[in-house]
Amino acid sequence: MGKLGNFLALVQNENMKIYRRLRTWIMFGMIIVLPIVFAGLIAFSESHTGSSQTGAWDMAKNLSSIYFLVSIFTLIVAADIVAGEFTWGTVKLLLIRPWSRSKVLLSKLLSVLLFSILMSIVFFIVIISVSMLFFQHNPPAFLELGSTPLEQVLLVLLYKFIDLLVISSLAFMISTVFRASGIAIGLSMFIMMAGNTIAVLLNPIRYPWAKYLLFHNMDLSKYVTNTGGDTSFSFASLYEKAGMSMGFSAIVLAVYVVVFLAIAWMVFKRRDVAA
Repeated sequence: MGKLGNFLALVQNENMKIYRRLRTWIMFGMIIVLPIVFAGLIAFSESHTGSSQTGAWDMAKNLSSIYFLVSIFTLIVAADIVAGEFTWGTVKLLLIRPWSRSKVLLSKLLSVLLFSILMSIVFFIVIISVSMLFFQHNPPAFLELGSTPLEQVLLVLLYKFIDLLVISSLAFMISTVFRASGIAIGLSMFIMMAGNTIAVLLNPIRYPWAKYLLFHNMDLSKYVTNTGGDTSFSFASLYEKAGMSMGFSAIVLAVYVVVFLAIAWMVFKRRDVAA
């Protein structure tokens, strides 16, 4: 219990580092304010045009597209959590304490995971509350066989959360490789933004090996009919022709996450902090 208590104290310490920073609260403020603004503008427009067509659950599903901000904010925290220690010169103080490097790294990883979960929960509560507040009198316009509107919204966010975890593990690895947090954050953002371009250029049918690339396996919603929007399914048949499926992509993503975390652990274990 003593060792567990010490480790939990280490995790708590890492969380304090995250939440004592002003940028963290700005991030939370943005994911609260932006859905309110967008929903308010749509409600205002519909009230003045007399075309009240949007249902509460329709709006919640539309607002789920703003979840990309949660991914970006989590990526920033993940890319900075290790590299920031080197940037600010606090890594020596962290490692002279009676904790192994593996525990220090694990505490940082868990802190990123807890941050992503908390931000996702806050985002979900906000979009549901805002949608019900502005569009409470409108019935849902979309219903799939055997599923409720709530299940659909949760499913959309689940697929987005899986992508978030993969990108965060990549950013976490980059954070351990680079000493400068600015470089780690910038490189992580570039890789995230360039993912779609890479996926388009390297067609998995033309290049069979390309189906093992990370970004071809992101967004598992493309394997499920009518989930995630029309754009999510524009390449569905292409992936099927390439011999890909949801199970295949899930395994590939899991392997990438394991590799990213393994590299992070090996680099951090061997990193010289004396310089």
